[in-house]
Amino acid sequence: QVQLVESGGGLVQAGGSLRLSCAASGSFFSINRMTWYRQDSGNYREMVARITSGSSTSYVDSVKGRFTISRDGAKNTVYLQMNSLKPEDTAVYYCNALVAVQRPDTYREVWGQGTLVTVSS
Repeated sequence: QVQLVESGGGLVQAGGSLRLSCAASGSFFSINRMTWYRQDSGNYREMVARITSGSSTSYVDSVKGRFTISRDGAKNTVYLQMNSLKPEDTAVYYCNALVAVQRPDTYREVWGQGTLVTVSS
C-alpha cells in the first residue's frame, strides 16, 4: 500500500512563507508526476503546481512567481515553497502522485490526506 503524507501547513500572516512537504511511503516501482492541489472553503479544487519525473514544472497563474515546486527523488518527496502568501491562498492543500504500484509500466493516482494552510490578513 502506498501512502502520501503531507506536512508543513499552518497559520501565517499575509506576506509570510510556508513550505509544504509530501512524502511517499510503501512498496512501489516508481513515481511519475507529483502535483499539489488545493481546495477552498467553497469546495473548489484547483491544481496549484505540478512537477514531472523529468522535473518540468507548471503552475496555476495565481501562484506564479510566489510558489516553487521541487522534488527529491531519493526521498520520494515533493515540496511546495510558498512565499508572499495571500489570504486567498487559504485552503486545504493536497498532494497527488502517479505511482507505479503493481507493475512498473502502469500508474495509478494516490492522494494524501491534506494539510490546512490559513493566511490571515
